[in-house]
Amino acid sequence: MRDFNDKVALITGGASGVGRSLAFALGRRGAKIAVGDVDEAAMARIVEDLAAENIDAIVEHCDVTSVDSLGALADAAKIKLGGLDLVFANAGIGAGETGAMWDYSEKDWQWCLNVNVWGVINSIRAFMPRLVASGKEAHFVVTGSGNGAYLILPDAPIYTASKAAVHAITENLHYQCQAGGLPVKVSALFPGPHVVDTGLFNSGRVRPEALQKDVQGNESGINSVEDMKKMAAEYGIELQTTHPDEVAEMAVQGLQEDAFWLLETTAETDAKIRARTEMILNRTTPVPAMVG
Repeated sequence: MRDFNDKVALITGGASGVGRSLAFALGRRGAKIAVGDVDEAAMARIVEDLAAENIDAIVEHCDVTSVDSLGALADAAKIKLGGLDLVFANAGIGAGETGAMWDYSEKDWQWCLNVNVWGVINSIRAFMPRLVASGKEAHFVVTGSGNGAYLILPDAPIYTASKAAVHAITENLHYQCQAGGLPVKVSALFPGPHVVDTGLFNSGRVRPEALQKDVQGNESGINSVEDMKKMAAEYGIELQTTHPDEVAEMAVQGLQEDAFWLLETTAETDAKIRARTEMILNRTTPVPAMVG
């Protein structure tokens, strides 16, 4: 999809972070944007900011844990913007877990899997039938994470497990679209190559009331990228970060090339991927990888 002019792009979790940057990257290329989110403050900001750039857009409350909510967003995109050409299943959260897995709150597991895994499953169920039925070229993009898809970082097991499942689902969706000769292309988006400066570490701001805990903020003590930088500095590590706008530009370029892997890595990450692959082939006992 080399020309985004007048295409309708729907983005879940689109009011902040990578989703917001995708909205502007595509909107500035002439696309019409449908943003779905649950963060009311972020939604109010993006409404004003999209309007300031004269980007044709709608911003709707959308909870990815509900197929009906996603269907309503798709209907709104069709009615108000004229159709649906690109879907970004982008919504995701971090539960902020730390310590031993057997001590985690069940609410953390439920929340993270509900949003990260069921959010993707529900998005496939809500949007794929519409994209296939249109019979025209379309693109379905899933935001995953290298943490789970190709590396296992041991500090956030719930998040890692959710993203491992997300990538398996994404790759299977890609295979099914290919096998069926469908006009829908599937891509896996991996924000990076460094830690992306988003509100992922502050996901508690949108935690549902039913899954609230007594603890305020993350048990890890990391509630922002700045917190993560400070903690890394205590160990003598200068943590590099990536701006969401860089991720969006990388993703758009990849879409123009019909790439499945919307992925930018560093030499260090590539080395870790090779080491993990060799560990499996050589049956070597795993040792933990580190963020970097």
